Order: sequence, then structure tokens, then C-alpha cells
Amino acid sequence: MRVFLLIILLSTAHLAMSQDSTSVISLSEYLGYVKSFHPIVKQANLVINESEAKLMKARGAFDPKLEIDYDRKKFKNTEYYDKLNAAFKIPTWYGIELKGNFEENTGDFLNPEANIPNNGLYSAGISISVAQGLLTNKRMAMLKQAKFYVKQAKADRQLLVNNILYQATLSYFNWLKTYNEKRVYEKFLVNAEIRFKGIKKSYEVGEKPAIDTLEARITLNNRKLNLEKTRIKFIKSSLELSNYLWLNQDTPIEIKEGMIPDIKTFQTIDKTLNTSSFNVETINLDTHPKLQSLGYKYQSLNIEKRLKLNNLLPKVDLQYNFLSQTPEVSRSFSTSAYKSGLNISFPLFLRKERSDLKLAKLKMLHTQFEMQNTRVSLKNKINAINQELESFTLQNDYTKTIVEDYKKMLIAEERKFFLGESSLFVVNSRESKLIDAKLKAITLENIFFKSKANLFNVLALSDVDLN
Repeated sequence: MRVFLLIILLSTAHLAMSQDSTSVISLSEYLGYVKSFHPIVKQANLVINESEAKLMKARGAFDPKLEIDYDRKKFKNTEYYDKLNAAFKIPTWYGIELKGNFEENTGDFLNPEANIPNNGLYSAGISISVAQGLLTNKRMAMLKQAKFYVKQAKADRQLLVNNILYQATLSYFNWLKTYNEKRVYEKFLVNAEIRFKGIKKSYEVGEKPAIDTLEARITLNNRKLNLEKTRIKFIKSSLELSNYLWLNQDTPIEIKEGMIPDIKTFQTIDKTLNTSSFNVETINLDTHPKLQSLGYKYQSLNIEKRLKLNNLLPKVDLQYNFLSQTPEVSRSFSTSAYKSGLNISFPLFLRKERSDLKLAKLKMLHTQFEMQNTRVSLKNKINAINQELESFTLQNDYTKTIVEDYKKMLIAEERKFFLGESSLFVVNSRESKLIDAKLKAITLENIFFKSKANLFNVLALSDVDLN
């Protein structure tokens, strides 16, 4: 029922709504919409889809292959040659490839080495890289790296989602701040209106001088001016908040009049942002998505380094194939009929290979430095935020005391004013001090909320409580 009411209030349908009706959207409800429907969050999911597609592509390097090579030449009623070569290859994990082959050649001008029996020639054998490419090769490296890319993409997705939730949370806190400021000025505008009407009546019966009505009217107009300023700020913050609100099917929505933030956010913020169980002493940074992403990147680069190191070995490819005219006959393949080959190549200076290896090592070193810097940076940021949050408790106590004291002074001054022992100027001064103290308390609360959001962002706690 609550979600239905929220959709009714936020939708762009032309529905009549009372101006004084209000409905509260809590931080958890708001973040629930952001996490479910925001386009950037959906875009973050594409990162995983892309990495999974690359993984499938890497696995394709180990797919069996069927190859057919047919070549024929006929000129002036003479068949020069008619050659058919069909092969079935099965790549394996190491530098080994299994191969089955059928060859059939006819024609008047065949190369002598292409002469085979009339019914064709069958072969079954193996090709193997006995040096470079045996323990590691490009297709093995690509598959291993693709698996790390999937894990890295999941960590990167968490960072992307966390960042958009962080920006949305800041917008909500700004919306809440402007709403609380508007409430303060609305309350004191009522006080100013009551005071102005009372003083005006007192002036009319001759109990107050005209200057008091003028001062009361100045105060009243100042309150109206300040309220109008905060009203515009609240509208702007509402529109900013609407940037993060979407419904299904990529439908943008905006905050309508009558929708307000939850003024009890202070009591639920830790539960919503999952910061209630935070302990700076026991936090494990190894599980942080940023460090996990860099760790997967480092492991991927290590695979690349091993591949470059393997390229320093000579390239030695060995092939051996058993030949047979009658493959259907048992044991027709024998060592007496075979086709074999050996290919060896080795660059004399290895300049390219040594350069590739050096670049791979430099990439690993760069990533290692980045991991160290990220770890220290995260630790210092967490410590700084923790100290800031601890300081807030003390600042909040001081602020509450100041507000209460100003409130008592205002009440006492109002009593003295109505007893004729004080002036309107002093009452307005006391009231202005109280307003300033309340606004400072709202600003301090907003700073506290932002610190909680910063902690949420630094720890990458994208799994918010949406209950």
C-alpha cells in the first residue's frame, strides 16, 4: 500500500491532489527506487555482461574445428587437379592439438607428393609445442584472464552502484536540510504574524507606540523573505532529487508537491546505510571492492607476464600423424605408415620478447603501487571519518544545549515584553539568535549525515537496507 501511494504521488499522471496533503518518503524507500531503476545502475550491470561475453569468446579458442579445403582446376577438357582436404581438430588445454584428416586427390598434373590411393588417405595424429606454448600459450592466458575479468567486473560494478547511491544519498540529505530550514522559518513566521497582529491591536487601543508596529512589520517581512528563499531552495533540492528517481521501463519521475523527506532519518540512517556495525579496529580492507578489483587486475597481469616469459623459449612444434587407407579396419594405423614434421624457430636477439616481458613487469609494478596507495588512502579516510563522527556527538550535545538555552531566553523575554518590562527589539533579537541556533543544528546534522554517506562510500557498502 505504501509503495502504491508513492507511485501515485510521484507519477506524471494528471491526478488531483490536495495542496496540504503530505506523504513521507524515507531514505530506504528512495534508495530502493534508485537501486532498482536508475539507468546508471543498469549500466553498471552491463559491465558484468561484457566481461561474461569476453569469457565466452576466450573459451571459443578451445572449440573443436572442422576445416575443409577444396581446390580444383579444369582447362580445355583437361582436369589438372581435384584436391579435397578435410580435417577435424580438437585443441586441448596445454599446447597439444588432436587432429583427424581425410585427403583425396585426383588429376593429370598433380604434384607427385600429392599422389594418394584412389579411395583417399586417412590420418590421425597430434601436434604439440614442446617448448614455447606447452605450459602456457595465448589461448590459455586469454581464458584465465577472462575469468579474472568477470570477477573484476563484479567488483567494479559494486563500486559504480555504490557511487550512484552515494550521490543520491547526498541529494536526499540536502533535500532534508532545506525542508528542515523551511519548517523553521514557517514556524517563526507564524510567531511573527501573531506578534504583529497583537502589537497592531495594542497600538490601535493606545497601549503601544507606532514604532513597535513598524518594527513588528519589518520582522514579519524578514521572516516572509527568508521563508521564500528557503522555499526556492527546497524546490531546487526536490528537482535535484528527482534526477535519481525512475520507474520501470526507464520512465523518469519527479517529486510532486506534498512529498516530504523523513525528519526521523537520524534514527534510521545507520540501519539504512549498513554502518551500524562499523568498527574501525576490525575492518578488513582486503574485502574492499576497489582492492579486490586491483587484486584481480594484478593476477591477470601476472598471467600476461608468464606468457611473455614463455615467449623467450624457442618455438619447437612437433607433428606426428598415422596414415591408413582403411580406417574402419582395426589396427590399420601403424608406425610403418606415418607423416611427421618438426618446426623450430628462435629469434637471435629476443628484443621484442624481452621488451614485452619488461613492459609486463612494469604494469604489475604500477598496479602493486596503486594497491599500496589505495590501501593507505582508504585506511586514512576511514580513520578521519571515524574521528569526525565521534566529534559529532560532542558537537551535537553543545548545539542542543545552546538551542534550549536560546529558547528559554526567548520565552522569558516574551513574558517580560508582555509585562511591559522589555522591548520588541530585544524579543526579535532573542528570536533571531534562536533561529540561527536552530539553523546551525540543522547544518550540523547535515554534516553528520554527509559523514555517514562518506563512510558508506569509502567502505563501498552498496548493499543498503531497503526494508
